[in-house]
Amino acid sequence: MRTSSKCLTTLVLALGLAASGIAAEHAGHGHEHGAAPTRLELKAGKKWPTDATLRQAMNAIRANMQAALPGIHEHQFSAQQYGALATKLGAEVVAIVANCKLDPEADAQLHLVISDLLEGIEAMEGKSRTAQREAGAVTVVTALEKYGKYFEHSGWQALAH
Repeated sequence: MRTSSKCLTTLVLALGLAASGIAAEHAGHGHEHGAAPTRLELKAGKKWPTDATLRQAMNAIRANMQAALPGIHEHQFSAQQYGALATKLGAEVVAIVANCKLDPEADAQLHLVISDLLEGIEAMEGKSRTAQREAGAVTVVTALEKYGKYFEHSGWQALAH
């Protein structure tokens, strides 16, 4: 496992996710690389490579969101259900961070997707001051769309929503 990333650790602490346990995992993860990118971009027109751990965790995040979307769309998802979903998604993000084996450039791009995932998780947990739980779900779905657009993941399909 690689050493800690200042940009992701700062992001997690800023999001106030220490209580959910995600920050503790991020404190021990990361890479030394130049300035963090501020927007997602392809590498010379090609998607960024992924590893098996990342693909497995992103598949799990997608599957959990897909199962939840009908209840979310029908405004029948309770605060408890959002919290349980956020916990599942957070565990997958922890797995990604703890087992990251991407090269530094791809990792820096992935941090932007993880940032969106964490923002959505925080809102679904009811911890955001500015976003409702449903908006958190939208943020996670958008992060999944970005992942598919910028990262090579054979068979990846965007969520129908």
